[in-house]
Amino acid sequence: MFGPKTHATVAINLRPRSGSWGGANQWTTQLTRFLKFCGFAVRHDLARPVDAIIMTHTGLSKGTSFGVDEVLAYKKSHPRTPCIQRINDNDIRKGTTEMDAFLARSNQVADHTVFVSEWLRDHHAAKWFDAGKPHSVIEAGADPAVFHPFGNQPYTGGPFRIVTHHWSDNWAKGFDVYQEIDRAIADGLVKDFELRIIGRWPKEINWRSARMIAPCSGHELAAQLRQCHGYVSASRYEPGAMHPVEGLQCGLPLLYHADSGGTVSPGKRYGICLGDSVPDALETLRAQYTDLRRKLLAEPPSGDLMSLSYRRLIQTLVCQS
Repeated sequence: MFGPKTHATVAINLRPRSGSWGGANQWTTQLTRFLKFCGFAVRHDLARPVDAIIMTHTGLSKGTSFGVDEVLAYKKSHPRTPCIQRINDNDIRKGTTEMDAFLARSNQVADHTVFVSEWLRDHHAAKWFDAGKPHSVIEAGADPAVFHPFGNQPYTGGPFRIVTHHWSDNWAKGFDVYQEIDRAIADGLVKDFELRIIGRWPKEINWRSARMIAPCSGHELAAQLRQCHGYVSASRYEPGAMHPVEGLQCGLPLLYHADSGGTVSPGKRYGICLGDSVPDALETLRAQYTDLRRKLLAEPPSGDLMSLSYRRLIQTLVCQS
């Protein structure tokens, strides 16, 4: 397994795909690239012996190359190979009934469990996860080659531009709050603000002031984000959403909903909670913008930090096994 040009071989059960395929694809694409750069060999199957296994889930294993049953079979012959389970979902987010039980069953093969947010860990610990088991929290990070603050001009006056972006038109993504922001601007409850909506939205919304932008991704999306000053996410019960992280990495302090799950943690570091009054929250974000942006630029979330955390974890588990 170990060779002159590789430290170790890691099997990840989600193959990278080109294009926009959601946060899980961003995770595996960045991690695969980073591990190879660091001298690891990366596979996406268990056809040959490996030194470590990383198992994640998209939906109910949709799109993955192996899962709990394959890892159980593999461990019969290789019981000392450490398996990391990455947990990035739950039932409450989509109103389903199968995900939590599926994750609990999959956890039987995990030697270490990684949650994408403290909120998600606590959610599962209240239901099935034993918090005494080895685990850690590694928050999501977007590709810093794409989502970065270079070119984002600091706010110095004029309209304060707030932006959000979603591929889904589900109301749970926070469109009730975005509509409230739109009304506050249109009714003059706040002055010199602009709301931009990138992506899709419920067809029944009649926007009054917001600027609508067609769905985009990658460098085009990042360029749109960098034209703004603040990011708003009112999406509910997110395990560890990527959309606010992309905004943060482009230099935009965050306006977040108290029930946004995993988004609350970065929101507390780099943003303002919406609270009961949308106009007050908007004014507070603008008033604290300079300090929040300075803090964000000094220690931003990023995909390289996320990948480094996994590399360190893999190294520890392999060398201790």
